[in-house]
Amino acid sequence: MRILIIHNKLSENALADEADVLEQVKLVEESLVLLNHSVTILPVSLDLSAAISEIRQLNPDLIFNLVESFDNKGELVYFAPAILDVLKIPYTGTHTVQMFQSSSKTLTKEILIKNEIPTPNSCEINHLQGIQPDRKYILKPRWEEGSLGLDEDAVFNGDDTSFIQRLSQLTPRDYFIEEFVEGREFNCAMLATATGPKVLAVAEIEFIDFPEGKPKMLGFKAKWDEESFEYTNTVRRLDFDEKDSDLLFQLGELAKKCWIACDLRGYARVDFRVDMNGNPFVLEVNSNPCISPDSGYYAAASHAGLSFTDVVRLILEDALRFHL
Repeated sequence: MRILIIHNKLSENALADEADVLEQVKLVEESLVLLNHSVTILPVSLDLSAAISEIRQLNPDLIFNLVESFDNKGELVYFAPAILDVLKIPYTGTHTVQMFQSSSKTLTKEILIKNEIPTPNSCEINHLQGIQPDRKYILKPRWEEGSLGLDEDAVFNGDDTSFIQRLSQLTPRDYFIEEFVEGREFNCAMLATATGPKVLAVAEIEFIDFPEGKPKMLGFKAKWDEESFEYTNTVRRLDFDEKDSDLLFQLGELAKKCWIACDLRGYARVDFRVDMNGNPFVLEVNSNPCISPDSGYYAAASHAGLSFTDVVRLILEDALRFHL
């Protein structure tokens, strides 16, 4: 096929989390060539009319959608599938409505709650009556992906009146409050197949030698700042003892429920926290997650015995299967 890879045009001074999309483009292009497809690459911006014109001119058989944002704003990510729906061209990954819903952490939580999938309690920053002084909370961006704007200084105690007072300076449309689940952190990488979503692997994020009182969380520094303590001391593991087998099965089953509830396509990742009593909670459902060579998704595929070319082939098959 003639396949067009589209990705977000980078900002002038793009940070690592935004520039990472170019690594994904390179990886996907290499796999598509190995599958004997012809490949063209097109960066797209908020000049949507120009994007539509170029796509029409290229007239691809299928589009591999790697757009993660527009103008580095995650809430606009659904523009890409919306354009492709209008053009009636098959494309990879999650579709327009579902992409909009999954890009919003709070809309996702509503879907999870409706489907009786456990997720931490939350509240809006202009309705803080539910905050309890003996619990810990985290201030979270409503839209941003890649943990942008999320680090340990966003974690606070329910009796921290000075922090709570500062919340009034923030806009409710951008932030919300979620109960911080003390315990272990996991994620589950998933891939579409002809028989339904397949769990590639469950990974645990381990926090090595974190000093007492330092929140154990996978924030922006742990993901992107290679010079930071958090980056160096946050480690992914994919191999577990037999004692964790029941928990891993439970996380995989919950991830499948999230896929169905959120009506995902192609590939996805579900992030969890597991509390001190072994109870799992879904933090986020990530449609079209990062698939760069150093990503957790890539590591999960390798752990499952799949080459990345195998992954791309299955993503393409899913795109064609669900084309409107």
